[in-house]
Formats: sequence, structure tokens, C-alpha cells
Amino acid sequence: MHHTSLIATIVAGLGLAFIFGALANRLKLPVLVGYLLAGVIVGPFTPGYVADQELAPQLAEIGVILLMFGVGLHFSVKDLMAVRKIAIPGAVAQITAATLMGVGLAVALGWGWGPGVVFGLALSVASTVVLLRALQERRLIETDRGRIAVGWLIVEDLAMVLALVLLPALSGALGGVATTSASGGILGAFALTIGKVAAFVAFMLIVGRRVIPWILHRIAHTGSRELFRLAVLAIALGVAFGSAALFGVSFALGAFFAGMIMAESELSHQAANETLPLRDAFAVLFFVSIGMLFDPMVLLREPLAVLATVAIIVLGKSVAAYFIVVAFKRPRSVALTISVSLAQIGEFSFILAGLGVSLKLLPPEGRDLILAGAILSILINPLLFAWLDKAMVKVSAREAPAPVAAAAQPHAVLVGYGRVGRTVAEGLKNRTPLVVIEDEVERAAELREAGYEVVQGNAVRPEVLMKAGLDKATHVFVAVPSPFEAARIIEQARAANPDARIIARAYTDADVELLSQMGATEALIGEQEIARGMLQRAPRRQPPPAAH
Repeated sequence: MHHTSLIATIVAGLGLAFIFGALANRLKLPVLVGYLLAGVIVGPFTPGYVADQELAPQLAEIGVILLMFGVGLHFSVKDLMAVRKIAIPGAVAQITAATLMGVGLAVALGWGWGPGVVFGLALSVASTVVLLRALQERRLIETDRGRIAVGWLIVEDLAMVLALVLLPALSGALGGVATTSASGGILGAFALTIGKVAAFVAFMLIVGRRVIPWILHRIAHTGSRELFRLAVLAIALGVAFGSAALFGVSFALGAFFAGMIMAESELSHQAANETLPLRDAFAVLFFVSIGMLFDPMVLLREPLAVLATVAIIVLGKSVAAYFIVVAFKRPRSVALTISVSLAQIGEFSFILAGLGVSLKLLPPEGRDLILAGAILSILINPLLFAWLDKAMVKVSAREAPAPVAAAAQPHAVLVGYGRVGRTVAEGLKNRTPLVVIEDEVERAAELREAGYEVVQGNAVRPEVLMKAGLDKATHVFVAVPSPFEAARIIEQARAANPDARIIARAYTDADVELLSQMGATEALIGEQEIARGMLQRAPRRQPPPAAH
């Protein structure tokens, strides 16, 4: 029955994740708790069915690839370069601080400083999936805070790729097994890794930038949505696999660059939509696979060591990151977001731990502590983000500017300045006083330069709506793409101003029903408005000629 293990693993993983995720949601807990519990249940440390322990992590890796590909679609080379001055030194300093804390704990446990380096490195790197899911849920990916967090994550990824190459060469010096790769020398291994990464980046910027958009446009011209979806998935997975096989970089980094190159195409939005369902499904399998690795008995065998490990991940890393960001004179809102984002560990931590054990650098109990720290930090992280959401209300209130001048008179409020919002703003600019609410820092600055009155912040927060003078607004245009986010904004806007006309953007009839229930005066579906515009331009029926 081995040939059924793939199907059984997917069915068991997704089925139990759904059941326990729904139960966690019912109990007002993060759904990640349910996914992790599902993994523990199908893991080897609990009785009953045991899922394939080799297949599950590989399926989870697909989720990581698609997730990083999706982030790349919303990123650009310009965005990456814009945050390099804080992301590179910040990530390096935070990795150093966390590694030193890990070395200190390892020495206290009697392992020595060599194993401590591996242990500390494993505790220093955040999980790609956990971080990006949290940022996406809060629509932070395209904000200044989100770009710094993603840039920081990319630097950590590169640092761990380098660590995985150098560890075998350093194994003998650190007290582990000396490998044949050490004969090339540490400098040789370092130079080879840097050279491969540089070659990959150059290849993607020179060749990939021309080939990937060309392929997408050619497939789009066929008119086949099925072929387009297949092309997007083939590019994402193919580039990720090729980058690892040919250049030695991680799947995640390769997928990120593929998405970033594809973002320069006009079809990037459609590409993101096509990969969304698969991305979410395989991301769930990532959390299930982590749960499978967890042995609950370690909590009883080493309770103090587990507590110290979690403290380094959740408190030590967070405090270090907070002060690093503040040292770069960034706002407290950015410092808090980065510190909470990094308060967990994940996939690279497991790879480092496995390599450390195989080189006899890290004792098996070290791997157990890393797994326990990963599980517990991933469980704690959503709670930290919930606290951050509340803390940001106070921080934003102190950092945000005073209400804009237009808020003192009857005016219109526009929420979101994307493709739809831009058209609305241009149409309203000379018709009525207008206040634009925009979360993205650079876009808000561009709006101010263009002569708009802007409130920078997330309109989900009540204080941002009030700074836009919602109590005196005659019209509120909600142009954000997410119907769930729009529903929260509309609910608060209606409570603050029962008389305002609220016009919202929708995609489906279900969206229209939801937004109307929340208080929207009117919700418009793009396809319907296009159809009306076409009909207005259609030839009218000519009256019959008059009889002579």
C-alpha cells in the first residue's frame, strides 16, 4: 500500500487540519493551533495513524515556495534596495545576538560552544510561512513595515544558506565530525557560496527578467486560463527547484526572485490570484508537518530548557530586533512590528538542526529543544500579533499627524489608492474636498506631493477614520480589494456616521450581500459596471421609417 501514502498523507493532513482548525476558531484560538495539533496527532509520537514523514515535509516545501512566490509578486527590486540599509545590518545584528544567546544556553546545559553556535543559529532565523501569513492577514506586505520585514527575512535566508555550506567545513573546528568538504578550506567554501548566489541573482535579473514576462504574455494571448495557471505554477516551482539544484540557494529564495521578476509583468495580479488556492492549501500542510516532528514528552523531560529556549526566541530575539530598529531611528510602529514578526522559528531551524546532528555537532536533545521552541513560538506568535494590533492603536495615535484641514468641512473620504482608488481620486479632485486614507508610506507621500490631503494609516483602525474627519464626510468610497477588510471598514464608518453614503468595491454577489449588511449604501461589481458601460455604447434601435 506504499503507493497510497501520498494520497493518505494529503487526506489525513488536510482533513484533520480542517477539523481542528475549525474547532480552534470556534474556541476563539488561532487556527494555526488546530493545524499544529493535527500534525501531532498524525505524527509518530502519538498512537494511531502515522503519516509519511518524508512526504509531508516535501509537500510543505511546496507551500513555502508558493508563499514566497506570492510575496515576490508584490515586491520589486526597487523595494528590496529601498530597505537594504536597515534590513542587511539589522538582520546580521539580530542573528548575532540570538546566536550568542543560544551559545550561552548551550554552555549552561553542558554542550560546549561548538554545538551552541548551531543551536543559536537555529534559534535566530524566523519562519517564512508564519511571518508572511501574519503580514498578509493584516495587509502589511506592501507597507513600509512589511517591506522591511520581508527584506530582513531575505537577508536571514541568505545567511542560513551560507551557514549550511560553511558548517561542514567548520565541523571539525567546532568539535564535530571533520568532513571531506573541509579540505577546500573555509574561505573557498565561503567564496563558492557567494559566487553561486551572485550568479543566481545575475541570471534572474538578466535572463529571467526577459524570459519570464515573455512566456506569460505568450500564454495569455492563447486565451486559455488553464494554460496560464499552469504556466505560473511551472515558473514558480521550476525556478525554485532550478535555483536550488544549479545555484545552491534555497527553494524559498528562488521562488521569491521568480515572483519579483514576474511582478514587472502587467499580468502579475492575475498570476497572484491563480496561485492563491494552492498556496493556502500547501501552507496548511507546512504547519501539519511541523506538528508531526514534535514529541510532547520533551516538555516533561526538559521543562526548564524548553522554557529557556522559548524565552530566547520570543523575548530575546524580539528585544534585540526592537532596539536595532530603534537605533536606525525608525518609528516605534516599525520596531514593534519587526520584533513581533521575528518572535518565532521554523523551516530553516529544522534543516540546521538536522545537519548539526548528522555532523555530531548538536546533541539529539538540542534538536528536540529546537522543535519544541518552534512549536511553542508558532503558537504564541498569533497572540503577540493580537497584542500588537491593540498596541498599534496607541502608537499610531501618538505618531500620526493631526486631522487634515479638509476634515473640518463636508468632504468625501477615499479608502485605498490602488488601481480603482486612483481613478476615483482623479474624478473627485475638482468636484469636492477629498481626504485619502492610504496605508502605504511611500504612496501616501506621493499623494501629498500631488496635492491630495492624506491620512496615512490602516482604515480598519477607528482613530485613522476619525483623523479623516469621518463625522463630517458626505461620501465614503471604499476601494480596498479585500471584501473582509472592506466590511470591517464599512462597519466602523457606518457607526461613526449613519448619514454618509458609503460606496464599496465588490467582486461577487456574496461580497455585495456582506458589504450591504455591514452598512454599505451601494456595492459595485466590476463586471456589472463594465457591462453597463458597454450597453451605454451599444447602438440604439432605430425607429421604423415614417410611412408616406
